[in-house]
Amino acid sequence: MHTVEYVVLVDSNDNVIGVEEKMKAHQLALLHRAFSVFIYRKRNSEFEFLLQQRHQDKYHCGGLWTNACCSHPRLGEEIVLAGQRRLKEEMSIDIPLIEVGQFQYKAQFDNGLTEHELDHVLLGEYDVRQSIILNPEEAQDFRWVPVAELLAALSAEPTQYTPWFKSALDLVLEDVCFSS
Repeated sequence: MHTVEYVVLVDSNDNVIGVEEKMKAHQLALLHRAFSVFIYRKRNSEFEFLLQQRHQDKYHCGGLWTNACCSHPRLGEEIVLAGQRRLKEEMSIDIPLIEVGQFQYKAQFDNGLTEHELDHVLLGEYDVRQSIILNPEEAQDFRWVPVAELLAALSAEPTQYTPWFKSALDLVLEDVCFSS
């Protein structure tokens, strides 16, 4: 039995204006608070990002590649703590995160749902002592991708990535220098 999930509705300044059942918020295209977690590591003098492939049966964007974890905070839950909670639930990674920025976007999907989010972008450095164990309900695969290769792939095949991924990645790359 699935528990009904709720999202925090916000105005364009991220002020809380209410809560709504998650699927209803996506059906009505209501602006709500979200977060996108990026995890990086340095390998052979190159920065790499951890990507996850969303499970094929997700309510939208199934099978697309995206950042390490994306979700919604609970009412009253701090964004960074929500990101750490979901990262652990989705990928079994428990590391500190920092917020590097936020942006708003709206994306409509063929199934009638719309993501209309004020997305907080979170960043953390991978701890090599941890193993990545995917939650099979959330993700079907993961991979590490060097920054230059990722930017080339995004340019060549943008439809293989979630609609929010490029905007969130741009914020991460603006905030921290990930060049080799």
